[in-house]
Amino acid sequence: MSPPIPPRHDPRPPAGEIPTKNRQRLFGIALMCCAPVFFAGLDASGKILAREGVDPLLSTFMRYAVNVALVTAFLNPVTRPGVARTSRPGLQVVRSLLLFGSTAFNFLALQHLQLAETVSIQFAAPLCVALLAGPMLGEWSTRTRLAAILVGFLGVLVIVRPGVGTMQPAVLFALGNMACYALYILVTRRLAAFDSSATTIFYSGLAGLALMSPLVPWIWRTPESGLAWGMLIGVGLFGTAGHWLLVLAHARAPASVLAPFIYTQILWSVGLGWLVFGDVPSPWTLVGAAIIVGSGLLLLAEDAWRRRLARTATAAAGARLP
Repeated sequence: MSPPIPPRHDPRPPAGEIPTKNRQRLFGIALMCCAPVFFAGLDASGKILAREGVDPLLSTFMRYAVNVALVTAFLNPVTRPGVARTSRPGLQVVRSLLLFGSTAFNFLALQHLQLAETVSIQFAAPLCVALLAGPMLGEWSTRTRLAAILVGFLGVLVIVRPGVGTMQPAVLFALGNMACYALYILVTRRLAAFDSSATTIFYSGLAGLALMSPLVPWIWRTPESGLAWGMLIGVGLFGTAGHWLLVLAHARAPASVLAPFIYTQILWSVGLGWLVFGDVPSPWTLVGAAIIVGSGLLLLAEDAWRRRLARTATAAAGARLP
């Protein structure tokens, strides 16, 4: 009697597994597309407050006061024991201060620049991250990446146009925002090896709030309109909601899949700038933004290609094993 034939192994995943994974990715992409709407709303609120005569530093204070209140209500040592425990308190403080600096510079820039200009310059931050990741994290760039970074910075120069008599001093604030945000990303990546994301979120706004609170008596000016009051609350709500959506999106899809959709913020910023402020971006701004976005997408494509090569090499090595 011949031995029983073992059941044939089907390498395909169980029915319904792939569609469920795809649905999760699509949901993550949808969340990622919603986050820039709130970030554009945050910028628009800051610009409205500047036109209402509210000090940009007061707008920055309210951005973090509302954020810390909302985060602490749901994420605190009582509801999440150990969330305040960090193995790198110094890095957490530095990260929080960099986020504060990015916000303050952004609000200062929005006093004079269009939404599209500020967000386009800010989107050069990933190029700075790719350039600085070598000396700071040991992640050195290839020649292709360095070429993409160089082209991206040319896009910034197209927007800024130094030396042609049209550069506004407020551009320096936008560049400060970009630099702080790039360093903020690098420190966040460094912290990911030591602290949980919940701990990092818990500390995000604390340093900025602690730094600004003593200054409130000197910068406080009671808003004269309901619109200003609403926007002061709005800067905190928009910022918190946008970052919350980013966290939810990254829990459902890989960062490499989600990253390109953050650039949709440029579309929302252009639209809000036109609808709310009557601002029409100059051709130079649009061209520069296109160059920066293209460079960022090239970096993402190069990363995806290298990951595929690494997976292929790993699979080939595994197939050669006895």
